[in-house]
Amino acid sequence: MLGVIGGMGPQATQLFLQGVINNTAAVCDQQHIPMIILNHTTIPDRTGAMLTGKTDRLFGMLLEDAKMLEQNGCTAIAIPCNTSHHFIDQMQQQITIPILHMIRETIAQAVRDKPGLEKLGILATDGTIHAGMYQRECRARGIRPYTPSPEKQALVMDIIYREIKRGRPGSLEKFLEIEQELQDEGCAAAVLACTELSCFASNHPLTDYHIDALDILVQRTVQFYGKEKAK
Repeated sequence: MLGVIGGMGPQATQLFLQGVINNTAAVCDQQHIPMIILNHTTIPDRTGAMLTGKTDRLFGMLLEDAKMLEQNGCTAIAIPCNTSHHFIDQMQQQITIPILHMIRETIAQAVRDKPGLEKLGILATDGTIHAGMYQRECRARGIRPYTPSPEKQALVMDIIYREIKRGRPGSLEKFLEIEQELQDEGCAAAVLACTELSCFASNHPLTDYHIDALDILVQRTVQFYGKEKAK
């Protein structure tokens, strides 16, 4: 049984679930992965909590959800929200089932997919960038992380909060401005390090320059349960 702490945001949760279904080797209902899905939309905004330092309530709610999933028979937990991964190591110390770590898995996959990768762009919320999660994982593997300039980071946040979270498809024009800066700065690839940007990519198919962290979480989830499709 897979446990999913979702609702951060709801569209990203739906995209994750559909990805797991689409990538599972199954020919009938009974061969799909059983899940308990918490679409916990009332969890406080992760970026807001982290930038103000008021994270106790947020952490407490995430931990309570994780413990509930564990107590109800889940054997692993997936959280389709990058920013909340700031708390995963702390949460993992208090439960016995594994939490699949989207950020570590994404950077590990980037290294495998792009041999010789030296510089990687990080497209994420202000909270994720402030916490430095992707930056640490990159440096641990000898990769230089690049985060957008303040002007372009404002566009990233605009797409996430004023477009995708409001049910809009997102501005491709804004996104291409951000992408151009990453390329001009010598980034050989970029991570979609916010699941709202994964939703953006579902509306605007992107090139393989972009590594989608949500896609990596889908792949690792299916592999964890031994349900990946034969290649």
